[in-house]
Amino acid sequence: MLEHGGRLRAAAQRYGIPLAEWLDLSTGIAPWPYPLPAPPAEVWQRLPEDDDGLLAAAHAYYGAANLLALPGSQAAIQLLPRLLPPARVAMPVPIYNEHPAAWQAAGHQLVAWGAAADYALLCNPNNPTSARFTRDELLAQARRVRWLIVDEAFIDADPGESMIGCAADNVLVLRSLGKFFGLAGARVGFVSAPLAIRSALAAQIGPWALAHPARWAAQQALVDHDWQAAQRLRSHAAAQRLAELLRTTGLGNATGTALFQYLPTPRANAYQEALARQGILVRAFDQPAALRFGLPGNETAWQRLAAALKEIT
Repeated sequence: MLEHGGRLRAAAQRYGIPLAEWLDLSTGIAPWPYPLPAPPAEVWQRLPEDDDGLLAAAHAYYGAANLLALPGSQAAIQLLPRLLPPARVAMPVPIYNEHPAAWQAAGHQLVAWGAAADYALLCNPNNPTSARFTRDELLAQARRVRWLIVDEAFIDADPGESMIGCAADNVLVLRSLGKFFGLAGARVGFVSAPLAIRSALAAQIGPWALAHPARWAAQQALVDHDWQAAQRLRSHAAAQRLAELLRTTGLGNATGTALFQYLPTPRANAYQEALARQGILVRAFDQPAALRFGLPGNETAWQRLAAALKEIT
């Protein structure tokens, strides 16, 4: 099992703190989920159909027509390495750990970012470091490899550098509704790819890959432009507040996205442990040693985090 944020039940059991008393900042999932109304009864009763409007909503939101809906971008992360011939794959380190695990399991050779490679893969912004690549940098990289795979799970708050719709025909882009929309439980994602790749992925995931309620929920969120604009503003404001809080309480200078802050520190594990003992869950990384903080969702959570940080520093 690979380590991920959000393992709240395991933390509750380990530290003896009831589940309801935790402040979970261990993921980059927005703490303000899209406010879904109750779905119509037929959403639960009928099998989903491909012409239900979801792809049309996604085409408009992403500005691209070459999309395939997936049961979370995790499906593409696991399946793409099996669909491409084994070869050398360059990716930055550290990176979302499902990526290297999937490529190694499919028989590919991982090489350092910038080394000669057949494929290149990155997260933009990177998870967990928040490092960013411009579209020009990525187009240059695409010209050096057979396939460039870009995981854009955290780009929705700043979509200007998205590679969806770029002119290159060897670029595969993964998108997710889990982070920005706060709908991780719906397990909805998309891949932007040439028809041959989309067809191969569709054959692997089979019919009815997305539950009908998930498709319905995703469509509601994708067409609500007013909510999306408000979410971008509030996410950026919260990210700035979090960076300032970490700095002023003495932890150090963090970098981040609109949904998390990344803080390199040799005391990462000690800080994580001290916060967990107060019922606050954050993510710690070993190589390099660092912490990742998600966003508090309300003023009570902000005050609780501020008090805990002052106590441990």
